[in-house]
Amino acid sequence: MSLSHSKGDDPRSRLASEKVIAPWSDSPKRCALLYPSSYHVGMSSLGFQQIWRSILACENWTPLRAFNDADESGRPFAYELAREMPDVDALAFSIAYELEIAGMIEMLDRMKLEPLRRDRQPGDAPVIAGGPLTFSNPAPLLPFVDVLICGEGEGLIGEVLQRIEGASKHDFAKLLDGLDGVVVPGEGNPFMLPVAKADNRLLPARSAIVAEHTVLRKMFLIEPERGCSRQCSYCVMRRSTNGGMRPVAAQDMLDAVPPGVERVGLVGAAVTDHRDIVAIVNELADRGLQVGISSLRADRLKRPLLEALFAGGYRGITVALDGASPRLRRVIHRKTEDLHIERVAHEAKAIGFMKMKVYMVLGLPTESDEDLHILALELIELSKILPIDVGLCPLVPKRNTPLYCAPFIGVKESDRRLKLLRKLLKGRVNIRPVSSRWSWVESVLARGGVAVGEAVLRAHRAGGGFAAYRAAFSELGYFPDGRVGADHAPMGVDGGVAFGLHGAEQMLATNTAIKQLRKR
Repeated sequence: MSLSHSKGDDPRSRLASEKVIAPWSDSPKRCALLYPSSYHVGMSSLGFQQIWRSILACENWTPLRAFNDADESGRPFAYELAREMPDVDALAFSIAYELEIAGMIEMLDRMKLEPLRRDRQPGDAPVIAGGPLTFSNPAPLLPFVDVLICGEGEGLIGEVLQRIEGASKHDFAKLLDGLDGVVVPGEGNPFMLPVAKADNRLLPARSAIVAEHTVLRKMFLIEPERGCSRQCSYCVMRRSTNGGMRPVAAQDMLDAVPPGVERVGLVGAAVTDHRDIVAIVNELADRGLQVGISSLRADRLKRPLLEALFAGGYRGITVALDGASPRLRRVIHRKTEDLHIERVAHEAKAIGFMKMKVYMVLGLPTESDEDLHILALELIELSKILPIDVGLCPLVPKRNTPLYCAPFIGVKESDRRLKLLRKLLKGRVNIRPVSSRWSWVESVLARGGVAVGEAVLRAHRAGGGFAAYRAAFSELGYFPDGRVGADHAPMGVDGGVAFGLHGAEQMLATNTAIKQLRKR
């Protein structure tokens, strides 16, 4: 599956439209900083830009950005040099989610490197990977990389580059020993995959470059908080990940917004939980800036915040229900009730908002058709207040969450539930579902190990379509009906083993959330 689709522009026009906040300079050592999807997506990634800053600050090293765009052929375009990527001293990939592993393989091919670590030559530049995927299950990346940075990588990438500079790959394990979150792959699946936590002094993460040709057009991105203090059972960024939410002081964040930008995006897992969020948004709006927020929680969207968002340019409101009924939401510790959503819809309409988008997860454990009937009734009621779009995706159980031990419901069952929901909604609500097929592929990668990673390479070589993945994964015992194979990632820090393995059924039965679920 190719993830390299950015059309209607070209690398040089994208480069010419950029507003540089942190000026780039060359250094003796160059690290290709590679994003395995398009520029359109990659330059909307605050984490990618934060790593760019970190490499730029590293003595003797400089970053060269490149992306996996369909309008490029051959070696990737190095944006800092405005030409084809030269030979470099290291490659660093930022991987956001499971399906981007295929894009990583494409980019290694384009860099004329063998994708599998074991097939590369000792003198080839080392391949490093990190990014949001490493908070959950980076095990399928291990066959392709020389070094894996798990968790928050901005405090580690510079140290890694300096320690391995000029060294033999055989010495990497010794040189990098003691760096929390850094893994040097060996044979087979690792015993554990740690998650690093950056020093708070490195916060807030913020844009180094403001780009026009992106999902978040001309938007300066900044992180008013990192992490989340909530306990949603399906979410990788829940409280147990790196100690919950770490807010940045409001004035520090506001002082970091440079002059000359037009739009500001507040990025984080729980931005609306920041205690000063209303004051922050109002101050930015008073400066004449448009404001965007990455995560809006309905229980926190009170009228003052809605008014501040409207003043900052919002005309549509996006919230998440994530469970089909109040029963399901309560037991996965999602603090959103129907009354929260309904209040937000009424107040948003009164203020002048034009529409509402609702995100929803299907396939939580013990979800039934009755839950879907309840969901349909709630969405129809909301549609009487504002036009409603619903983004739907099946539950993909993730490592490092309590629901890691839950099953993926299967492609056919996912499609059946979607069809039922469409019928119940009677055209009153616009549904935009994520593909059940590709959600299954993601679910395999979310729990698989090294062998599953190598299966991605076989699927990619076979054309990268769904049939190719189904064939490659079936060799390992994974099937679209939800049956799982033996190759799996190490135990997670939250919820233990994956569904289908020894102890998972007991974990599912004894998990507090699931116990509550069965009592209701």
